[in-house]
Amino acid sequence: MQQTPAPGESSRIGASDAADSAAALAVIVQTTVGSETEASELAGRALEARLAACAQVSQIRSLYRWAGELQDEAEQLVSFKTTRDAAVELCSLLEREHSYEEPEVVVLPIIDGSDGYLRWLEESTRPGTA
Repeated sequence: MQQTPAPGESSRIGASDAADSAAALAVIVQTTVGSETEASELAGRALEARLAACAQVSQIRSLYRWAGELQDEAEQLVSFKTTRDAAVELCSLLEREHSYEEPEVVVLPIIDGSDGYLRWLEESTRPGTA
């Protein structure tokens, strides 16, 4: 059994059963897009609809095979921190609004995290909260 930190101690990752439970519900949804403008637009739509608590945009270089040809492209990686429940609708939004013919939309589990962060993530994706 894991112990909860004593008052005044910092919360450790995996320090409580509540963190384990919240982490099981937390996911990262990732997609790549061709421009910073599209990344910002998709992130804004997701945040406005409370489908994600946070979106991070990073410039990356992608090497891949498409239509039988090797590609080497600059792209933007957008990582959305969200919950499993919100991820379903978020993935639908990304697939519907994405400019690519076959967009990357993947969901990755968050297996652990700080109690406060996971609580914030869940609260930020709950409709009707501030």
